[in-house]
Amino acid sequence: MRSLRLVAFALGMAVTLGVSAHHSFAVFFDGQKSVTISGVVEEFQFVNPHGLIRMLVMKDGAAPVEWKIETNSPSILRRRGWAPDSIKKGEVITVEGWPARDNSNWARLRKASRANGEQIGKPFDPES
Repeated sequence: MRSLRLVAFALGMAVTLGVSAHHSFAVFFDGQKSVTISGVVEEFQFVNPHGLIRMLVMKDGAAPVEWKIETNSPSILRRRGWAPDSIKKGEVITVEGWPARDNSNWARLRKASRANGEQIGKPFDPES
């Protein structure tokens, strides 16, 4: 009986942690607005449930500001032409996306390009 309770508890915790790790786009990002950010990649995480790009952005000679750009999951990124090594630390990129509703330095990726204008993967297209 004790084993059954431990299994039930463990399953309950796993479900709770899984639900809290994933969130709705509309809760955090404003789909009616757009933001374009250029900066130096500090980190690219190709992980579930969402990838993450951390970049340092310079504005008007001020100190660099860190931005976090949330991506799709690795499986969706792969279908869009991305790989774990698609961008590298130190690379300058420009990302376009949807800004965070709380006006923090956080956005959801729509498309990305290198400093030379080369597109990275395929951009998100809600029509496809």
